[in-house]
Formats: sequence, structure tokens, C-alpha cells
Amino acid sequence: MALKHAVLAALLDGEYSGYQLAKAFDVGVANFWHAMPQQLYAELAKLETDGLVAGRQVVQETRPNKRLFQVTDAGLAELERFAAHSSKPSFIRDDLLVKVQAVDHIDATAVIGQLDERAALAAAKAELFTKILARLRGDLDEAAFLAHGTRIGPYLTCLRGLGFEQETRDWCERIAGVLRARNDPPGQHGRG
Repeated sequence: MALKHAVLAALLDGEYSGYQLAKAFDVGVANFWHAMPQQLYAELAKLETDGLVAGRQVVQETRPNKRLFQVTDAGLAELERFAAHSSKPSFIRDDLLVKVQAVDHIDATAVIGQLDERAALAAAKAELFTKILARLRGDLDEAAFLAHGTRIGPYLTCLRGLGFEQETRDWCERIAGVLRARNDPPGQHGRG
């Protein structure tokens, strides 16, 4: 997947400025695709040049002018082509896992601290996803929304993000507990 597909998918909800797109990425798309704001601005310019998005200038009196972008028919066709191709399996690439892999031969204290930090971060993100899901559902319960709601794509990806963050939290808490138990008394954590 290229960044262009994530940007096109994010723009399906309507017109966004580059700033609004960056905020949309932070809140929703970031659970499956990370991009820096500079990357998003550059990608918008490229997509506009390629005819996959259309931009229009909005004149503002008290602030600088801004450009709003929306997906064109060509952009929708590109998403259709993208959706028709098989997706490659995902993989984990995480430096914290490298540290856990090496924990038998290093001081586990710093790794335990990082596991605690990651667990707290994952818990906060899970809470955010829970709030986003409630907002997307509105007055419907989940079963009714999934059966009859409109625009369920963002909801489904948010569900994946929630599950990922909950599993990350649970794993980090468990592994930190295992390492703490092995680390007491100090110096007895299985160096070999």
C-alpha cells in the first residue's frame, strides 16, 4: 500500500485541507497508517498533479487562504484498483520486541519501564478509539450500526485499532510482570 491510498481513503468523508487531513490521520487513520504532516502535504500535491484529487482555493478574511481537497472519479477508480489486488500480510517491526528478545542478556529494568510506558500509551489509545467508536455509532448499538449504519469503513478500521491497542496493553502488562518476577531479587534474571 502506498500513502496515496491511505490519503484517498481518508478524503472519502468530504473535503479536507492539508491541516484537516493531518488531524484526520491522527485520530482515525493512524491506527493503520502513519504519516507526518509534511508527507501528507507532499502527497496531496502529487495526487492533485495526477488528477486523483481536486483542490480548490478558499479565501479567508482573517487567516491565510487554504486549499480544500476531494477525491475525483479517477481517485475513486484508483481505490477500486487498489481494493481489487490482494493485500500482503502485515508484520511486526518493533524495537521494543528486540529489547525483550535480548532481555536474558541485559539489565531488564529499562525494558520493564518501557513496557509500562507502552502499556499506558496503548491504554490511552484504546480509550480514544472507544470514544471514537461511540461517536461514529451515535444512538445505535454496535450490532445495529454494523447492520444498518452508513459509512462503516472508518468504524471497522477503528475496531481493529481498538483490538490492537488492547492486545498491546495486555501483552506489555503481562511481560512486564513476568520480567519483574524474574528480576527479584535484583541480579537474578537469567543472565547467560
